[in-house]
Amino acid sequence: MAQLLLVEDDAAVRSALMRALTERGHTVTSAATGMSGLRMAVDDRPDLVILDLGLPDIDGYEIVRMLRAVSPVPVIVATARDDEQEIARILDAGADDYLVKPFGAVQLDARIRAVLRRLQGEDDAFQPLVVGELRIDPRGRHVTLAGRPLDLRPKEFDLLCYLAARPDQVVSKRELMTQVWQLPYGGADKTVDVHLSWLRNKLGESAQQPRYIRAVRGVGVKLVDPAA
Repeated sequence: MAQLLLVEDDAAVRSALMRALTERGHTVTSAATGMSGLRMAVDDRPDLVILDLGLPDIDGYEIVRMLRAVSPVPVIVATARDDEQEIARILDAGADDYLVKPFGAVQLDARIRAVLRRLQGEDDAFQPLVVGELRIDPRGRHVTLAGRPLDLRPKEFDLLCYLAARPDQVVSKRELMTQVWQLPYGGADKTVDVHLSWLRNKLGESAQQPRYIRAVRGVGVKLVDPAA
């Protein structure tokens, strides 16, 4: 179920789509012009906008551009225009999906759910990570320890973020090499060990006196809450 805004000037199409989407559990509001739709998208903050391109006051392409300048709301363009270059232009302007009329409500509903599911996954991936007094902001690539900022190299941050997303889970060095460095693991490669040493130093610990980063002999390492 989602809060949808339908921007469509054809009254018959607008009514049919609103009815069909409401029957599928969504809450739907509508606008018949581009500028009223833009105002509603900004003021009402719907979960998703369904936008026709052939609007009476302003072209839908301009609406996408204007909306992208002020809001991250996902947009599905639903229009009769099927030119490949036009589709590419709209997607490049910031639309999340493009649906060519005529289409059924079942297909539109599936596209809505797919866009929202994908964006929810992206949002989850950027949620702050907290382990003990460590707080990691994946989106801003910012780390604090007990409120104090830590100055990490890019790969140190990536390594810490990967471990923090899996607290108390033992992760092998092979997995770290393939997932963090995107490289095949070699038995003589000390890259992981070196970065772990640097990271421990910045966390105020060592391999001999670990706090957050714990080694599991012959298996890998894990990130833990020292107070747990």
